[in-house]
Amino acid sequence: MQSSQKEHLYKILVIGDLGVGKTSIIKRYVHQTYSTNYRATIGVDFALKVLNWDSETVRLQLWDIAGQERFGNMTRVYYREAMGAFIVFDVTRPTTFEAVTKWKEDLDSKLTLANGKSITTVLLANKCDQSKDILVNNGLKMDQFCQENGFVGWFETSAKENLNINEAANFLVKHIIASENDILKSVVPDTISPQLTTTTKMSCAACFKP
Repeated sequence: MQSSQKEHLYKILVIGDLGVGKTSIIKRYVHQTYSTNYRATIGVDFALKVLNWDSETVRLQLWDIAGQERFGNMTRVYYREAMGAFIVFDVTRPTTFEAVTKWKEDLDSKLTLANGKSITTVLLANKCDQSKDILVNNGLKMDQFCQENGFVGWFETSAKENLNINEAANFLVKHIIASENDILKSVVPDTISPQLTTTTKMSCAACFKP
């Protein structure tokens, strides 16, 4: 039966400083289009991407959050119930990389999963078609940066050249599903074991009733 096919809906945040290419990445991923004429996002914008994932349907609700929102109180509202995030920086502008840790700290301080862990976050080094940043050239340093700051991984991306956007998204989804399964495993035993214990005690007591 088709109705038995599992569906997942995941809210994904796309955050980072102003002008790093967040909207371009989303437009490329969802609509397969690219333009140099995007206006700065005001507040938040949305897009939906549907994936067939191991015979299941995965719907990604992508939240494009404006770069100037980091210090606003509204980010707490925007972040709510998200399961994953991309933090984006522009390889041609070092200051946008320096801001990455601030975005990650803001995210971690305002949002955690049911098991208390941070949400799955992937770092995107965007506009790699324009320039090769020294830091990005050193993959080991980037790996270390991700490990120290709680990213599950990083990708060099280009919305213009359509480079690594699908790969980064698939990587994020794979980790979100794994983390969701971890949460379910940790929750299920807690709800089942007390019932088992109670049932056992009751049946034992019943055996010895005269």
